[in-house]
Amino acid sequence: MAQKTVSVSVRRLVEFILRTGDIDTVSGTFAEMDAMQQGGRMHRKLQKEAGPSYKAEVTLKHTTVIDEVLTITVEGRTDGVITESEMAADEMGVLSMREVVTIDEIKGTYRDLRHITEPVSVHLAQAMCYAYFYAVQEDLPDIQIQMTYVNLESGKIKRFMEKKDREELEVWYTELIDKFAVWARWKLAWDEKRTTSIGECRFPFEYRDSQRKLISGIYQTIVRHRRLFVEAPTGTGKTIAAIYPSVKAMGNGLAERIFYLTAKTIARTVAEDTFSLLQDRGLDMKVITLTAKDKICIFDEAACSPELCPRAKGHYDRVNEALFDLITHEDRLTRECLTEYAAKHNVCPFEFQLDAALLADAVICDYNYVFDPDVALKRFFSDRSGDYLFLVDEAHNLVDRAREMYSAVLMLESFEKIMVKIRGADRKLTGHLERCIRSMRTIRDESEAACELLNNIGSLVVCLTKLTEVLEEELKSEMHPDMRDMLMDMYFDVRRFVNTFDRSDDRYLIYALRAEGSFNIKIFCVDPSKDLGERLSQGCGTVFFSATLLPVQYYKEMLSDTAEKDYDLYVDSPFDQNNRLLVAAGDVSSRYSRRGPKEYEKMAAYIRDIIRGKHGNYLVFFPSYQLMKDVFDVFTEMELVKAGHGLHIVMQESEMGEDARQAFLREFQSDPQKSVIGFCVMGGIFSEGIDLKEDRLIGAIIVGTGLPQVGYERELLSRYFNDKCGQGFEYAYLYPGMNKVLQAGGRVIRTEKDRGVIALLDERFNYQQYRKIFPREWQDCSRTSLTMIADQVEDFWTEQS
Repeated sequence: MAQKTVSVSVRRLVEFILRTGDIDTVSGTFAEMDAMQQGGRMHRKLQKEAGPSYKAEVTLKHTTVIDEVLTITVEGRTDGVITESEMAADEMGVLSMREVVTIDEIKGTYRDLRHITEPVSVHLAQAMCYAYFYAVQEDLPDIQIQMTYVNLESGKIKRFMEKKDREELEVWYTELIDKFAVWARWKLAWDEKRTTSIGECRFPFEYRDSQRKLISGIYQTIVRHRRLFVEAPTGTGKTIAAIYPSVKAMGNGLAERIFYLTAKTIARTVAEDTFSLLQDRGLDMKVITLTAKDKICIFDEAACSPELCPRAKGHYDRVNEALFDLITHEDRLTRECLTEYAAKHNVCPFEFQLDAALLADAVICDYNYVFDPDVALKRFFSDRSGDYLFLVDEAHNLVDRAREMYSAVLMLESFEKIMVKIRGADRKLTGHLERCIRSMRTIRDESEAACELLNNIGSLVVCLTKLTEVLEEELKSEMHPDMRDMLMDMYFDVRRFVNTFDRSDDRYLIYALRAEGSFNIKIFCVDPSKDLGERLSQGCGTVFFSATLLPVQYYKEMLSDTAEKDYDLYVDSPFDQNNRLLVAAGDVSSRYSRRGPKEYEKMAAYIRDIIRGKHGNYLVFFPSYQLMKDVFDVFTEMELVKAGHGLHIVMQESEMGEDARQAFLREFQSDPQKSVIGFCVMGGIFSEGIDLKEDRLIGAIIVGTGLPQVGYERELLSRYFNDKCGQGFEYAYLYPGMNKVLQAGGRVIRTEKDRGVIALLDERFNYQQYRKIFPREWQDCSRTSLTMIADQVEDFWTEQS
């Protein structure tokens, strides 16, 4: 084999090889990673103040030839190299001036420096690597190491200094690099095997014209390191059409890892199945699916401390052995596989899967593992960019999810309840909490409206910042588990709020919301494009795809900070439009001003006349649970229903667990003995992501335009975008609402064999403002009325027979 080089950063090397001990999220160290990310400004301040002998941000690299096959290059950037002169005596006792070199490694922290009595081992290891590299580079017999800890709140500094001989550092570093070489050899062999298999990988189906167009567009986007927005109707095979060219790009050296991002479990399952399809045909790739902590934890409630969890005790002593066992035996790193290996090695399954992701070629996960500032995988995104491909499935869901991820809220009542429980327990903590409460009460008392924009909450943020520091120290002490959980929740809520405030700019609104018995302050991310764009810029290409990404310019502006440069692609539906009847009623409305018995009777009559046309399964979608219940009550009183006539009605409940959801879907079987009518809510669990093919579903009746309910936050969105681009109603109401309609309508025609009816029951669907958002395959939508619908449905089914 030819000589191959594996490169790794200093930080990743030491954190991976030298980690030991327990998982402990309650010891106070949980804030350290956040602190390291926030400390850049303090680093620069200390470096600037250090004087002319201090050279800041020095890049260092060291290459080790392990054998004839493997070379390892380790590189990084030390915070500072200090070169000073001192008087020293040689072996003969003669005094002379000599240079003394010190490697300075700066670490920011929120911890009280009095509690740091020695350098953290992995921090010191980083500095020792830099010291060895510099000593070799400059041929120094010895070198000093200085660990500088700075409190990010107070600016106070604590330093630790020690001197190291070059020979001592060389022995230590050689042992470190030999341990890493085991992993590097595996990585080289695996990459070669993977690349060979990708070269031999072929598309598993006969190409449809739409798929060929989509695959070509995605591959060219990756080649050009751009972002692509794809509107691909149901049935175009967009999952395989997104994954296949991404895999090929990886084989051609254009990417090192694929992130397949989803919003729902069903989409993750489809992605898993698609990768498995390629693996069954010879593709060698390690594909991992990440599972939320509460679902993969061995306890009902996560308790991440060595005192409470046997897996947390000594986790880092065992985890590397567990990882090596996993990656040398498994390629399909599913939840079941990961939990099995975690149990075998007695490690935390959640942390284990996050480490395993570093060794995977493709990561299937929820949006938040990439975009959420509190949850994102710091292993990938904290200190570097990479050749990552981001495939964002069902991308229409990301707008609201991103707003949620980048926003933060504090509730005055929560603080007050905690104050009652801790009063008298700790004077320092109660004092700082009381200051926060007073500050929030002052804002409340000065607010005149129920919902009011706030111009300045700086004094509150100062109080909250001090509170986080006190909470961190308090959480190190012994306390009742219930008290710890309460204070931990408060800590994370406050830290999120402070970090969100620091990040906020003119794309954010800060508002106070007063209701009976409650008062909240929210930092609301109105336009998440910049925040999302910062993360996307850490990759080498992004594909947003969905069956409902219209109008595409809206989604470009909401999801990307390079909208004017981004590509977009519309893929035509592969199905014959004659396979479905699409009608829009002109004599019924779901407007609030029109709601009442008369409209409910019309809606029920439409449902009756449509289902009379053909025995089978139907879904009826409503914009709210209340309207669904009102029409349900009218419909079930109709003679057709009361007399039975082979009907079975099921209704979505507001909170349905996984078992209840599956039971609901099992009602929709092929060739049913009775027609099944499912009453559902638009935008809910049954309006997207479900796949009822062929005669498991032959009709979708969509009541209303799906516009979000008018509320304070929606009105803030409307005003913001009205001022920005004159499209407040469209951005706040119309586009989100119509997306729900299009998703619901997409449940009917899933394959070439599907036949069905899509009925839009609201006169507004005939307005140009709404029709211009229809996809191309809906341009043949015809008008209907109660006097026409029965005949139209009968004629359609007659033509299909």
